Amino acid sequence: MEEVNIFVRGGVYLAKLNPSKYDEIGKLRPVVILTSQKILNAIPPLIFICPLSSKSHKDFKYLHYEISARNKLEVTSYALVEHCKSISIQRLDGTCLCILNQKELLQITKNVLCLISDD
Repeated sequence: MEEVNIFVRGGVYLAKLNPSKYDEIGKLRPVVILTSQKILNAIPPLIFICPLSSKSHKDFKYLHYEISARNKLEVTSYALVEHCKSISIQRLDGTCLCILNQKELLQITKNVLCLISDD
């Protein structure tokens, strides 16, 4: 029987983002889970994530959010809000690298809203 992982909102996990198309971010990389915990508890087939990178592009600095290295997240990383997307939960590795605090998660969420809002 296959073990079922319950993932945590704000948790950082490795995800297989290949194949990527055009300017999409790809490869095996850390991602922050943004899906609500209530939905995660139901073990959904798709989850909403924000990829992390060790690099931030200056043109998107207002959208990117810096996350300091901690626990198993070995380098300072940037949440690349413009690359947020839904992926299959099966693309995730079950090992949690770290968990973001509420302030960090709130700022990433605000940055997502900036991406889709005209305000």
